[in-house]
Amino acid sequence: MKSERNKTIDFTVENGEKYLKKCVMAENYKGEINATVVGDAFTAIEGVKNGSVDLLIVDPPYNLFKNFGGNSFKKLNSKDYSDYTEKWIKAVFPKLKNAASVYVCCDWESALVIGGVLQKYFILRNRITWEREKGRGAKRNWKNSMEDIFFATVSEKYVFNLDAVKQRRKVLAPYKENGVPKDWEETKDGKFRDTCPSNFWDDISVPYWSMAENTAHPTQKPEKLIAKLILASSDAGDLVLDPFAGSGTTAVVAKKLGRNYIGIEQNPTYCAWTEYRLEKADEDNAIQGFKDGVFWDRNAKIK
Repeated sequence: MKSERNKTIDFTVENGEKYLKKCVMAENYKGEINATVVGDAFTAIEGVKNGSVDLLIVDPPYNLFKNFGGNSFKKLNSKDYSDYTEKWIKAVFPKLKNAASVYVCCDWESALVIGGVLQKYFILRNRITWEREKGRGAKRNWKNSMEDIFFATVSEKYVFNLDAVKQRRKVLAPYKENGVPKDWEETKDGKFRDTCPSNFWDDISVPYWSMAENTAHPTQKPEKLIAKLILASSDAGDLVLDPFAGSGTTAVVAKKLGRNYIGIEQNPTYCAWTEYRLEKADEDNAIQGFKDGVFWDRNAKIK
């Protein structure tokens, strides 16, 4: 039995049948937007309209053994994992607009392969590293508590909304010029500065049991993380595609931020969880750690 404070979404596909019915099966998918598509990504991607996607967010299986609700991904040799990466890139590439941006999640090991393949198709612009805040210790290695996200674009023309992703940080050594605060403001809650975001993110909380966004998916990405990508690299009304949707974080955040979405996921249970979360987003579009257009430090007190 879960405690009353445990908000983890973890119902069976049988109990979530009404949510699964809202999804579209991959073999029947004809390019509808704001859709959760159940089935093989390569089959479903064929239905996405060419040249329609403004932002691609990909969280592919990392090159390690992982059980995704009964579907296991097995570690491949570097050549086979490179071929797998190139396969999904070739499938999604025609679906992207010329001004589209691309974000691909990876760990340090899969990044060695993914980065090289991305450079063959896109303009690679940066690699974001974010602190997972969690991770098991290792007796003969350093604890792995970081993950990476490659940022790439199709062309030199792309969206980047800098003001939408500034981070609010507490000012430790406030400086004044002619008696006036310089690049910071004083509020009833303290002194703050809205800073330009770097490619190292230490303000992300990995979803845990008492957070409403938490699911039983083994590699769920935080809504705050995805919100940064969507706000920076798309505009309201744009179309966001996630071909490995998992429990639907990209779709949920896209909806909360006024974007359209297509999420593709082979596991029916995860798709049911996605539709449940999308329904809840109609009631509450808040994103943990993001308020009034500003991203706050992890564990900051936000009123």
